[in-house]
Amino acid sequence: MTTDDISGMGPLVARLSRGGQRLRHADRTHPWVLDTAVVVLVFLMFCLPDLIHGGADDGDGPPRFRLAFTQLPVGGILALQAGLVLPLLWRRRRPAAAFAAITAVFVLQWSLGAPLRADIALFVALYSLALHGRLRQLPWACAAMAGAMVLVAVRVSPAVSVWDALFFLLSTATAALALGMVVRIRRAQLAGLRERAARLETERDQRSRLATATERTRVAREMHDIVGHNLSVIITLADAGAYATDIAPERGKEALRLIGDTGRQALGELRRVLGVLREAGDGPPGGPELSPQPGTADIEGLCGKVRAAGLEVFYRTSGDVEALDSGVQLTVYRIIQEALTNTLKHAAPGTRVELAILVEDSRLTIRVQDTGPATPPGPPNEEGHGLVGMRERAALYGGTVSAGPTGGEGWSVEAVLDLTPGSGGER
Repeated sequence: MTTDDISGMGPLVARLSRGGQRLRHADRTHPWVLDTAVVVLVFLMFCLPDLIHGGADDGDGPPRFRLAFTQLPVGGILALQAGLVLPLLWRRRRPAAAFAAITAVFVLQWSLGAPLRADIALFVALYSLALHGRLRQLPWACAAMAGAMVLVAVRVSPAVSVWDALFFLLSTATAALALGMVVRIRRAQLAGLRERAARLETERDQRSRLATATERTRVAREMHDIVGHNLSVIITLADAGAYATDIAPERGKEALRLIGDTGRQALGELRRVLGVLREAGDGPPGGPELSPQPGTADIEGLCGKVRAAGLEVFYRTSGDVEALDSGVQLTVYRIIQEALTNTLKHAAPGTRVELAILVEDSRLTIRVQDTGPATPPGPPNEEGHGLVGMRERAALYGGTVSAGPTGGEGWSVEAVLDLTPGSGGER
């Protein structure tokens, strides 16, 4: 077969596929139509010739074959045909009942010694039982079929060898049974594939929703850190500037300048976070201008802004902090930013803050301790979003965060991260 022949079959295959789909849809909507069509087809092909010629033995066979059977009147033939064919109407809804009814009529017919072409209905019933019935019903159906075939072989023994007749009849029954099982298995495989496709589609949608929720949480956490910290610094600087305007105008100008710098930095960080949310075609041709994520090198600048807002911050490190992974550095920066923001919100001006980052093998410890009043950062018995955000960030690296009063007038926040490769989550 050439390539042109294959390409020419494309429209034909497509039309046949669409036709098959329409037939299956029509069958699901009106199942009785197909059942009735099968009965009519069997009647026209196998029953009508017997009614016209007076039975399967129409006088053209060998004399010994004609003498072995009984000639029934038209009424008897019609009654037996009805018993053989009409049960096919429920061959799909009640396959076992249809098979049993047809087998009973079949045995009665051959006991009378009257062969009919309508006996094909027994093989159709066996096929339907294998396709639509329960599998545990097949053994007794096969036994009944074998018994009926033995009866037929014995009745035709004057004309045909019993073993030859049995071979032909049992082969035909086996073919009907095998065809029904093959179609049944194929339908089960297709149903399994459809179910698997539906399950994969559901899992894909679930993963998409989970990824969306995760990204929303990440963006919300970033927005909280950026807006919360910088607004706290701006508010504190504004209050200090208003107080210093009359006493020390230069300090008031310095506060206003720091407010502008903090606002511009916050605006830049917000543009960076929101810029990555845009689709590729929504932004300018070159895409959003992204600045690097903050890391441990930016912590000193963060401390400088907090000092300018009125707190005394003492910052120290231990270990190779600069060699940390960029994701770990961002986590460290955000945890410290949130801890200093809470101190800025709840501690009095002049509060001493001790900030330490300790790196020991696969363990990183962040400790932020102040000497201000031990006021929890939120309503009583309720954790604020900042502490929850810190714990979420630490959990990305298998870490924990603890916060509480130091026993005196201060408040302490301590975070421990696990730096073991593969222990942290992906951002």
